Amino acid sequence: MPRTPASNAADDLRSLVEALKAPKCYPHDVGEVRLVETHISWVLLTGRYAYKLKKPLKLPFLDFSTRARRHHFCTEELRLNRRLAPKLYLAVVPIGGSLAAPRVGRKPAIEYAIKMRQFDTRAELDEVLARGELPRTALEEFATNLARFHGALQPVRVSHAAAAIRASALDNFATLEGYARGTARRDLHALRAWTERESSRLAAVFERRAASGAHRECHGDLHLKNLLYRHGAVVAFDALEFDRKLREIDVVSEVAFLAMDLYASRRMDLAYAFLNRYFEASGDYDGLHVLRFYLVYRALVRAKVDAIQSAQAHRSRRNDTYLRTALAFSVPPRPLLLVTHGLSGSGKTHVTDELVARLPALRVRSDLERKRLHGLAALARTGSAVGQGLYGAAASRRTYAALAATADRLLRQGFNAVVDAAFLRRAERLAFRQVAAANGARFAILHCAAPEAELERRIARRAAKGRDASEATFAVLRQQLRDREPLERAERRATVRVATQRRIRYGNLLSRLAKI
Repeated sequence: MPRTPASNAADDLRSLVEALKAPKCYPHDVGEVRLVETHISWVLLTGRYAYKLKKPLKLPFLDFSTRARRHHFCTEELRLNRRLAPKLYLAVVPIGGSLAAPRVGRKPAIEYAIKMRQFDTRAELDEVLARGELPRTALEEFATNLARFHGALQPVRVSHAAAAIRASALDNFATLEGYARGTARRDLHALRAWTERESSRLAAVFERRAASGAHRECHGDLHLKNLLYRHGAVVAFDALEFDRKLREIDVVSEVAFLAMDLYASRRMDLAYAFLNRYFEASGDYDGLHVLRFYLVYRALVRAKVDAIQSAQAHRSRRNDTYLRTALAFSVPPRPLLLVTHGLSGSGKTHVTDELVARLPALRVRSDLERKRLHGLAALARTGSAVGQGLYGAAASRRTYAALAATADRLLRQGFNAVVDAAFLRRAERLAFRQVAAANGARFAILHCAAPEAELERRIARRAAKGRDASEATFAVLRQQLRDREPLERAERRATVRVATQRRIRYGNLLSRLAKI
């Protein structure tokens, strides 16, 4: 049987890869070369550097069939990944010489490779999580950096966004239903019906977000195995280079991928810590409308990949973790709206920092949103006098209205919501109780308290550091002490008090909130 050009290319490249196992092929010292093979790549590990070659494949979702195309996608992979991992992705290098005696870095090129800094696979986030070694602070810092990265990207034009998103979501079922049996088949039927309903309900939102610039050229494949924890920081690598449509997505779809994978790994606390920090940094609370849809969608994407890989490995027992995760996100419990109550310096933000991961919940902060409404950065200092400028009555009404709108979005999507603000006036508290009632949500007040001397000490320390969005001063505190309206009897029944000058027992606090 005659050999085709495709089979010739595949055999030639296999020969090349085998020859590249020789240390003499490299322009630097190499002790031993180890080959790692994936379904679309070969990776040669030399100790200090790794060299990644693309296989000569033509599949429904990618085309690496010619050397020119492989060179193009090597260049694309370098471009995309240097945005988030510039220290890992170094260059696209030619491979010259011959198939039997190749030399990396020599021209003319018979093939191309991506040169990367080699890393220990134990640094991949799924393994770091399994060892319990991922600090929450590192994940929160990554969330802030990801929000900045998304914010700096140019919007991409998307035609017929709602139809495309619906088709992509339903495509998961076309594959999964071929592998499902028994209970899994019933679960998929329920999830398909949910996806169809939500796709229809959100069609106008999908179109509006696409028109407003929410679709960007993202990483595209942001799950745990494509993240590293190195040198105290979380780094994203292996961005999706072979299909623009799979990475030119709503930024919330990208965020949902990692949050879903953390949740599926039984780290709900980290999933919500990550989501909370991302939304606080980006301010894209409009994305809450579609967050749950994308959480379910991303869980089904991973379920599909698992099903395909199980079939290829001839494993009779399949992992249904992602299917269970999709179901959990599609049927949320009755949500809670928790508003804080307390003077400046009383510890509201400190306590709710912990509660967002433990409840879990998503939070919106008055100090951040007040400035965002006026186009200011979180740490900007306005010099507004007491009761004037950003802290005047009109600005405060506008701020509380924005907080209420975000709380309403969260509750409508079935997420617990925490609103971090002073809530010193009864009318403000009543308005949010009504938001909870309109959504059939539970309502609670978290009253944070500390002695006045402690409040003054905290305000002074915060001002000296200059790393907080709050601009509260002693003058602000004195005005609050004069003007605050005490909690009424009915409000006190929905209130949990926390003395923040003492050690806070969060287990007890959560138990008390659960009883309201």
